[in-house]
Amino acid sequence: MPPKIKSDSDRKLIRSRILDAARDLFVEKGVQAVTMREIAKRIGYSPTAIYLHFKDKESLLQELCNTDFLALADNLSSILEIKDPIRKMVELGKSYAHFALSHPNHYRLLFMTSRPVQEYCNASDLQHTPNHDAYTLLKQVVDDVFVIGAFASQLTDPELIAQTIWAGIHGVCSLEIVLGKDSWIEWRTIDDRITLMQSALLNGLLKETL
Repeated sequence: MPPKIKSDSDRKLIRSRILDAARDLFVEKGVQAVTMREIAKRIGYSPTAIYLHFKDKESLLQELCNTDFLALADNLSSILEIKDPIRKMVELGKSYAHFALSHPNHYRLLFMTSRPVQEYCNASDLQHTPNHDAYTLLKQVVDDVFVIGAFASQLTDPELIAQTIWAGIHGVCSLEIVLGKDSWIEWRTIDDRITLMQSALLNGLLKETL
């Protein structure tokens, strides 16, 4: 039986447990294969009890997307204090990778799962500002570097630059999450792989090498 709710903090704790269980199951089995009954069972709840917190799986998934995107944005927020645009771009990549590798199931859900998850995440009611949305932050950082004329002269599309940087760091992180423990690959350290990817990307994009 679930514990009795005595306060707002109790309610928040229970909702957090539900979201954590749902995230794990969605990543393990796929969103469409998971039922509210399974989520309830994972944390020792009855199906009826879980509906006191979320009216259906869709509303649970929507809140999960909001929660995880905010967690990512919060993890990146410290780079806003950096004044130098190029250093800010470097640190953003490092912070993004740190979040992905420290919260692999968050990252899998947001960027490595099937299309239904993305439909709910894309419908998120989060504000598209650098403080709330990681892609908006990336675009702002790239725009700042573009404004000072630091990118190679043939690069005229900041959005394309932002998406290319994202793709490179995502590739390193997703390989580590999926295959990082496989012994058949003689992996170099994840820090070395992230550093080299950033160096290759930025030295190819900037007028002057780092």
